[in-house]
Amino acid sequence: MAIPKVEPEKYDELLAEKKAWVESEFSAFELPEIELFESPKEHYRLRAEFRTWHDGDDLDYIMFEPGSKHQHTKLTSCPMVSETIHDMMFKLLDEIRGIEALRRRLFQVDFLSSLSGELLVSLLYHRPIDEVWEEEARKLKDKFGIDIVGRSRKKKVVLDRDFVIETMDINGRDYIYKQVENAFSQPNGEVCRSMIQWALSASENAGGDMVELYCGNGNFTLPLAQNFRRVVATEISKSSVYAAQYNIEANKIDNVDVVRISSEEFSQVLSGQVQKRRTKDLDLESCDFTTVLVDPPRAGLDDDTVKQVQEYNNIIYVSCNPETLKENLAVITQTHKIERFAIFDQFPYTHHLECGVYLTRI
Repeated sequence: MAIPKVEPEKYDELLAEKKAWVESEFSAFELPEIELFESPKEHYRLRAEFRTWHDGDDLDYIMFEPGSKHQHTKLTSCPMVSETIHDMMFKLLDEIRGIEALRRRLFQVDFLSSLSGELLVSLLYHRPIDEVWEEEARKLKDKFGIDIVGRSRKKKVVLDRDFVIETMDINGRDYIYKQVENAFSQPNGEVCRSMIQWALSASENAGGDMVELYCGNGNFTLPLAQNFRRVVATEISKSSVYAAQYNIEANKIDNVDVVRISSEEFSQVLSGQVQKRRTKDLDLESCDFTTVLVDPPRAGLDDDTVKQVQEYNNIIYVSCNPETLKENLAVITQTHKIERFAIFDQFPYTHHLECGVYLTRI
């Protein structure tokens, strides 16, 4: 993946082009005024992965050119990553460069930071890591005051945590999120905050109970719980489910249940097609599900899940792929009306963007 060219002076123009593209792409739908949420123009990514390049004893971060395994660009700065990452990444590599046990066959460095300033670094190797590596890595951890994870084939060493704790102010209340290494979290923290606040505003009068599919670590789940009597959320990733359960307890929220089940299976449970052991204690029959929140992967919603979400009065659809969103809306708008449509510039200086749509039953 090529690194975006960060040009703050062109940001407004590029964002306007994205909005114009969305207006054209979704022209077949009756859209309300599109809401536009900007990104910080620099230092917006809270997580990043960098390949490394060895030249004798030298070591650099690189980005490969698209479609090439050899053509690459050496990085000497990276204004897209958070200031926490940027302040650390080159100092860290300078230190690693001089330590054989840390440098040898290191092929990738991953960074996970938070708006609240925490930083986790993962070092990935094409060789087994051993006690000597751990001794040197712990010195590195202590020198820079960071957490470090070492990974090699079939081995993971954690010094001393494999997560960061994010603290995010949402409409005046601080929410705590455990964000785990190698698990999904929203990359652009400030845009993530805008997305949550938008979803809160859109659903503030929905009432009843909410179902959430693809809940991750509870990013939307926890703040939105205030708008509903009860929330039942699903997620298939084991680490994300554990993080969500931690976050529910840490935020002292008592009206949310998270179950580890795929969205497809849960849709079948709700429609009465199958019964699952993991859902038997949820007392789903007592719920008045007025609203569904979906934040699917790039592939969008499968046909069965589209049919399932059409059963609810209100739909909050957060999408990282406008193409599959458009395909799903072609079906959903047969039964529902688009009340709000938002663009979130999660990935500045690229063609990627995130959309939010709030629909109500016709």
